[in-house]
Amino acid sequence: MASTNGESADVRRVPDTFKLTDWPRNCWYAAAYDVELRHELLARTIAGRNLILFRRGDGRPAALEDACWHRLMPLSKGRLEGDDVACAYHGLVYNSDGRCTFMPSQTTINPAARVRSYPVVDRHRFVWVWTGDPALADPDRVPDLHWNDDSDWAGDGGLIHLECNYKLIVDNLMDLTHETFVHGASIGQRSIAEVPFEVTHGARSATVTRWMIGVDAPPFWKMQLEWKRGEPAGKVDRWQIVNFEAPSTIAIDVGVAPTGTGAPEGNRSEGVTGFVLNTMTPETEKSCHYFWAFARNYSLGDQRITTLLREGVSGVFAEDEDVLAAQQRGVDANPDKQFYNLNIDSGAMWARRLIDKMMAEEAEDERYRRSASESEAETERVTRVEATDADAKRLGVK
Repeated sequence: MASTNGESADVRRVPDTFKLTDWPRNCWYAAAYDVELRHELLARTIAGRNLILFRRGDGRPAALEDACWHRLMPLSKGRLEGDDVACAYHGLVYNSDGRCTFMPSQTTINPAARVRSYPVVDRHRFVWVWTGDPALADPDRVPDLHWNDDSDWAGDGGLIHLECNYKLIVDNLMDLTHETFVHGASIGQRSIAEVPFEVTHGARSATVTRWMIGVDAPPFWKMQLEWKRGEPAGKVDRWQIVNFEAPSTIAIDVGVAPTGTGAPEGNRSEGVTGFVLNTMTPETEKSCHYFWAFARNYSLGDQRITTLLREGVSGVFAEDEDVLAAQQRGVDANPDKQFYNLNIDSGAMWARRLIDKMMAEEAEDERYRRSASESEAETERVTRVEATDADAKRLGVK
């Protein structure tokens, strides 16, 4: 059942869980880019867990708790001995499964001497760690970011350490209206805030869809069309299709095509398509690891284009970094603030409710169960958000 302009109270009311900063554990989180992980110790805090990660001699990844069983010395201060980790304090040695295999000055090893090991897999150029119940760690549940290593796509990305809660980035990516105001020199344009968009959500995913027909291409996209076509394109049809997978992965289908060449009907052959790939890993309640990449479907062998696009997207995200860090400081300074939703928050609110649904399966907090129940009652609902006359007047749009 459709709702015009987000007027449903269920969407406009901020759920009771809005200020909660925790995260589900029974899921895969990106812990590193695959090229970061070598046959050496890498310390990283993932979803509140202090870990060490490394590759075994055969190339397989391993992840262990970063604390020696004996006196809790960080194992990241130690060293690898083959596929074993030696503590720098008293010399205890652990194998890649976390079991102690050597204790100094004694032949009997205490059978309780072990550190926690974590399920870990390589997928889509990332190393993923499961921080919850290891019996539930199904590799098929790794979020789908296949564009990052698909032969039909080319691209690159990076890792940003952000001083904000991971949910603030989810909010940011689910509402691309902010591009008009934050990224006006690169990807933003007034038509983003002018045109309507639709929001849908299912059991584990939410989608925000926006089409801009017959608009001028912003600099980032104008440049790419000229690379592909060898000539200016004039007016374009532009799309942004934001796909959220709980708890913190967002793949954004983006692109432009010359107006009238059939992109809205499904023929994008005359245009350029990209996927902005994002997966956010909580570090602490106020910090996170933001893994991103941009993949394209043209000029696949041109490394110059790959480098230029990576640097261009990196510059865009630097603008977001300032905004998100400032927002976190504002939240911290105003713990009693009562938040309300705008119509443009529809996608972000459904994403947050899907996170709440995962939390309801793990936590005892009744607020999560209440939010999850409200989300399930609205599954497959379509919310359409329209621009208003006030938007047009404020932005100078006719």
